Amino acid sequence: MLTVKSNAVIETHSYGALFAAELEPNSVVFLHGDLGAGKTHFVKGMAYGLEVKDIVTSPTFSLVNEYKGKKHKLFHFDLYRITSEDDLYAIGFYDYIGQGILAIEWAQNVPDLANEFAGELINVRIEKIDENKRTISFQPNIGF
Repeated sequence: MLTVKSNAVIETHSYGALFAAELEPNSVVFLHGDLGAGKTHFVKGMAYGLEVKDIVTSPTFSLVNEYKGKKHKLFHFDLYRITSEDDLYAIGFYDYIGQGILAIEWAQNVPDLANEFAGELINVRIEKIDENKRTISFQPNIGF
């Protein structure tokens, strides 16, 4: 496990960009953290690292935002309101697998989802220390 400290949003972006630059084309990233921890800011950094030109926003209401990077596509999911595999089928989630990098917030809401990605899954845990500071941990292949 690798853990880093972020002292500002721009540092969280930078860690996201560095992280994304090392990802394989169809990587799956589960983002863990409380509301306001900085998960979407981290994904904004990932998009920058993937050379996405679009403005990255939270997919809270759209459930998924799609971005085309220079080399890879990025699919940013928010599963906060998703609670079952049936819900995943209803939003077309499984159609995205293998089409690009998946960055998934609130994946823990669908308990068996980690089993779909054995060997491919990277967990990123963001813990809010105070208004500006965060601890970001990278843990490959451990589920929840």
